[in-house]
Amino acid sequence: MGCRLVPVIAFCPNTTEVHIYKFFTDKWEKLHVLAKHDQIVSGIDWSRSSNKIVTVSHDRNSYVWTQEGQDWVPTLVILKLNRAALCVQWSPKENKFAVGSGAKSVSICYYEQENNWWISKVIRKKHESSVTSVAWHPNNIHLATTSTDGKCRVFSTIIKGVDTRGPQAGASVDWKFGEQIAQLDLSPTWAFGVRWSPSGKTLAYAGHSSMIYFVDDVEGSPAAQNLALRDLPLRDILFVSEKMAIGVGFDCNPLIFAADETGLWSFVRYLDERKVTPSTSKASQLSEALGKLYGQSRQGSSSDTVEPSKPRGGAHENCITCIVPLRKGSESIVKRFSTSGLDGKIVVWDLENHITISK
Repeated sequence: MGCRLVPVIAFCPNTTEVHIYKFFTDKWEKLHVLAKHDQIVSGIDWSRSSNKIVTVSHDRNSYVWTQEGQDWVPTLVILKLNRAALCVQWSPKENKFAVGSGAKSVSICYYEQENNWWISKVIRKKHESSVTSVAWHPNNIHLATTSTDGKCRVFSTIIKGVDTRGPQAGASVDWKFGEQIAQLDLSPTWAFGVRWSPSGKTLAYAGHSSMIYFVDDVEGSPAAQNLALRDLPLRDILFVSEKMAIGVGFDCNPLIFAADETGLWSFVRYLDERKVTPSTSKASQLSEALGKLYGQSRQGSSSDTVEPSKPRGGAHENCITCIVPLRKGSESIVKRFSTSGLDGKIVVWDLENHITISK
């Protein structure tokens, strides 16, 4: 799923096509259908400034779509992959994008003005399995990845003639392209949904063992926090501010995480709170008691409280697979975001009506 600014949205309905819809008065109307891929589209990202859409697919291809008048014109990108492309994201400056793949590699794509085409440089021989997600650091050079080998890695993607020294780059320009800056072995299972905080000081990603990891000072001396979840694993993460993050996944309900003044992260609550009718049957009471006991054993001594039973029956009815920020202008704090899931729904959330966002 990709969003530029609501009320315009692009998504793949689990086919080879990408549909673009716009909201008119009281209903959504389909404006365009982008049809170029031969297999299921697995990743979409819509750049905010340049108004370009990049798509990747299991057909191992990528296209950059540029709007010309009323039409969207595709340009093929040479990814140099022999397996499916799985995820994609534009860099902050929108002069590059990264594509994770099932070929145990990441393609860093950029536009070559001389030949008027998009080409790629590939980071190989680092991952031991499929790359599930990619995330750009605010400096436009560092790239974090997660993989089904359970590891989170950070690479340098500096490309001569494309990247220049800037105030945010710092010492990052000393790294060579494809050089591994860090490798985090925190998860014993598949890893998903990596994301940087707005300043780039904190990195978060999720493990399929119902864990979320927050890591500070990745390039220097990494300091990690492991937070065990009571219920089901996460699939994607979004920082809404420096001290607050939203996680989404198999619980079908966004989870709010926050850091206190000492930097300690903890689960706050579900975003989509619902009233649950209390059960009076002995079987239900036993189930609830066992659930609490299970929650205590999972969280151990790291928490003094047990998370409440998982609320059900909210906006989403199946696993949430994607969360996308919706910013206006140069906003540093995310006040709105959208989620999409396996239930075929796209939901737009307004945090100002739910929580107070910590800066």
